[in-house]
Amino acid sequence: MQFYKERILNAAQLKRLSEHKYSCSSASLLDAWLQPWWCWLVSKTPLWLAPNLITILGLIINIVTTLILVWYSPDARQDPPRWAFALCALGVFVYQSLDAIDGKQARRTGSQSPLGELFDHGCDSISTVFIALGACIAVKLGEYPTWMFFQCFCAMTLFYCAHWQAYVTGTLKMGRIDVTEAQYTIICIHLISATLGADVWATQVGSLEMRYSLGGAAVIGAVMTLGSLAAALVAGGVGKNGSTVAVSASLYCMWRGSYVSSVHYRFPSPLPFTN
Repeated sequence: MQFYKERILNAAQLKRLSEHKYSCSSASLLDAWLQPWWCWLVSKTPLWLAPNLITILGLIINIVTTLILVWYSPDARQDPPRWAFALCALGVFVYQSLDAIDGKQARRTGSQSPLGELFDHGCDSISTVFIALGACIAVKLGEYPTWMFFQCFCAMTLFYCAHWQAYVTGTLKMGRIDVTEAQYTIICIHLISATLGADVWATQVGSLEMRYSLGGAAVIGAVMTLGSLAAALVAGGVGKNGSTVAVSASLYCMWRGSYVSSVHYRFPSPLPFTN
């Protein structure tokens, strides 16, 4: 059964798709320390377990543990039970570990493909929403809706920019302080809330509450990341897939979908804009 009268991809695009090879460079501080753990974990993974199944399992665990927090604190102002924070920290850790080994499992079983890469990064785009949302609930950032919106918006924008850079240059480049460091920072935030309670983030440090450190870290991380991304985009030229800075509509749609999700949580009804 055909859904389209015309072929979606032309011959040249299909040829480039068949020639696509995943390319990633990382200078992450934590990645080097975590590689032994990831290698051990994938060595214990059965060969019959499909890489895409590993990806989706990690995503489901992340979503479920975050939705438990949302259930107890739908406006990010309530105080969920402490076990929910610990569970969410575990969920992010499991998701991060499985996300790190799905590609290793694909190469181990010889099942790597461009479609698998797309599926992996598509799941990552969804998880970005839930990880950012969980962090906001952990510090009760709903008491400052503008900051909460900024926090979610910042996370999604950085995700978009990283993949825009990969789209243009052909290589996904990770900085020294990047996604792994951000994920483990959020795990620590959940563990602090699980140990001391979410109200600890309302503690005054000087003239500011501790919860503002989350926004400050986001700003610093954004400046550092966007600086390196800008340099890569300017010098990147045309990527392996023939893409340029001007040809990025598909990534824009991915980013806008995540943006709509964050705005909907910030402004449940109606959305503050229409098409």
